[in-house]
Amino acid sequence: MFVPHAFGIALVMMITSAICWGSWANTYKGVKNYRFELFYWDYAVGIFLISLVLAFTIGSTSNDASSFLNNVHSADRSNFIYTLIGGAIFNLANLLLVAAIDMAGLAIAFPVSIGIALVVGVVLSYALQPKGSAGLLAAGVACALIAVILDGKAYGSLKKGASAVSKKSIIVCIVSGILMGLWAPFVTHAMTQGNSLGPYSIAVFLTLGALLSCFVWNIYFMKKPLVGEPVNFGEFFRGPASGHLLGLLGGAIWGTGTVFNLVAANFTGVAISYAIGQSAPMVAALWGVLAWKEFQGANRQAKAFLALMFLFYILAILLVAKANTAS
Repeated sequence: MFVPHAFGIALVMMITSAICWGSWANTYKGVKNYRFELFYWDYAVGIFLISLVLAFTIGSTSNDASSFLNNVHSADRSNFIYTLIGGAIFNLANLLLVAAIDMAGLAIAFPVSIGIALVVGVVLSYALQPKGSAGLLAAGVACALIAVILDGKAYGSLKKGASAVSKKSIIVCIVSGILMGLWAPFVTHAMTQGNSLGPYSIAVFLTLGALLSCFVWNIYFMKKPLVGEPVNFGEFFRGPASGHLLGLLGGAIWGTGTVFNLVAANFTGVAISYAIGQSAPMVAALWGVLAWKEFQGANRQAKAFLALMFLFYILAILLVAKANTAS
């Protein structure tokens, strides 16, 4: 299988993962009058299919013990269970995050949820796999957390007369953030304990766990959505072809980023790879500025927050990258 043998290659893969994680939502923005719960079925299929494709291609470049199928045959069964659980946790967190954005707005939901996820994911992953300098990693995480908060303030400065945020929406944000930070430690366990799973195997079973859990989480939210009226499966089959295609594409983008992040983690450790991958809000903000013109006509304060956000994210990436070579 292909794995990076130099930090420069691993860093490119981690940055690519952040680009993918921060870009997939553009596919949903391109769909008109189509509920996210319906779009999400195609998205979940997309993340699983791209993981399989990459596992059987660059994950199977040789027939040694590390290749995808050989690794699957030799790994401890408990590690499959950990990975499937991680996928199910990610899936629930992602659904809650989207609901939280609908309820509280991007300015509140994203900083709260992703900020909590960043801290929880990095701290627990490092506890399980202490690779790199803890001090530099902590400093990098702090800078990334500040950048996420600045991102929220930049979006918040665009809103005029925003309504009060409900207690329910804040609770959803917090729960989403905790869950979003918990899937990485499950993956860390599966990659480091006993006869471990390799990155491509992890990606396949992580996304399989996410897909299978849709039959619990997504069906529940279709019947009892946190936002809007209930939807049924009939609406999925009557959905636009563009919605299905964009859902698959969105899943393929997120899935590619996840595979790259896991492959890089094989070299750097999950904590470092996950921390750089969580630069996704910076990428999402760039899409908002350049593609969707969300900051067109923004005031000076919003632009200042945005500039500081980019500065702190760049600093975070540099510190986390340095953490890999220092101890």
